[in-house]
Amino acid sequence: MNSRERVFAALNHKEPDRVPVDIGATLVSGISAIAYSNLKKYLNIEEGHIRIYDVPQQLARVEDWFINRFNIDVLDVGSAYLTGDEDWYDVEVNDIEAQFPKWFQPEFNPDGSIELIHKDGTVLGRMSKDALVMDQVYYPFQDSYPDEFNLLSLMRILDKNMWGVCVAPPFSNMGEKRFWRTLRERAIELREKTNKVITLPFGVSIFQGMHSYRRMDKLLIDTARNPKKLEKFVDIQIEFYENALKVICKYLGDVIDIITFGDDLAENNGPMISPRVYKKFFKRGHEYLCDYIKNHSSMKIFFHTCGSVKPLIPDLIECGIDILNPIQINARDMDPKELKQEFGDELTFWGGGVDTRNVLNRESPKNVKKHVIELLEIYYPGGGYIFNTIHNILPDVPPENLIAMFEAIEVFNNTL
Repeated sequence: MNSRERVFAALNHKEPDRVPVDIGATLVSGISAIAYSNLKKYLNIEEGHIRIYDVPQQLARVEDWFINRFNIDVLDVGSAYLTGDEDWYDVEVNDIEAQFPKWFQPEFNPDGSIELIHKDGTVLGRMSKDALVMDQVYYPFQDSYPDEFNLLSLMRILDKNMWGVCVAPPFSNMGEKRFWRTLRERAIELREKTNKVITLPFGVSIFQGMHSYRRMDKLLIDTARNPKKLEKFVDIQIEFYENALKVICKYLGDVIDIITFGDDLAENNGPMISPRVYKKFFKRGHEYLCDYIKNHSSMKIFFHTCGSVKPLIPDLIECGIDILNPIQINARDMDPKELKQEFGDELTFWGGGVDTRNVLNRESPKNVKKHVIELLEIYYPGGGYIFNTIHNILPDVPPENLIAMFEAIEVFNNTL
């Protein structure tokens, strides 16, 4: 099987010839620039660069040597953008030599911090000298909703939302002429040249998108004290994403394989909102947009939510998602055996192949291998599984353990 055949076999709940692998094809299944730099040094890889294509999370773009060496089956269509040296500039961040995209021009402060500053002087995001990610520090609707609350008022304030400004490729290039036609051409070329599955990291986000404007605590209070305004906000989010999806489906609906939703709904001990609150306010947004994608494209829907999300999985299935990520097995009630038995016929699990918080970064290579193989023995049977870690590979992961992780996949594949 080639990569496309392998991944689609898994998506169709058939056992492929080997476990399909993704590292770097979405903004929630990638690798920290620090971990990537350490891996290249460990392997004496001198070619290429450490290019931080996702600025808030400080994720590195994986290069051809990585894709080929570790048999990666899935690619981000954004990898066809910002490919020239002129698109990047050198920086030193977190004690590594790296590059930022030219479009990202933050303030480099004397204390070593980096700030993203709006033209009116508002600090939107900040990464202190010793921080590993950029934190959002300004929320446009933190104090109150605008008097005239509609899609237009949201669009007016988009450039004061850190997540609306810090967009990864291909959408970092939205201002270019013929953007959509060119994106379609590049997606087709990438798929035909590589035989890989192609993702579009669009990141549809209802709940998480709303608290990026309102702030989490205020949004949660709104579910009880300001439900009408909250319902209006959901309507505006649906309108915003539907307008975008109309263009995406028109130009890319038949050439992109997987589109991503990114909407964290849970934390370590359970959902951040109850199933009742999810059903009342947010589910209709996910359901409507999933229906739109299903009716206007052939794209599979990848849904990312961290944490103990099990109580909400039946609702997500009803919404129409095809793929659940990251399968946070170190959270409450996220036992992979139980999840596979209960939902494995209806969902493809993408991730959860190694614990990035307790094992990949702390255990010995031997224990990492054992851990990965044990998990693959659970996930692989019957298809419906794509290997990835629990969320992005973190900065503190030793390169020896990354090698052990990939070796474990090879050991498992050789037993099939």
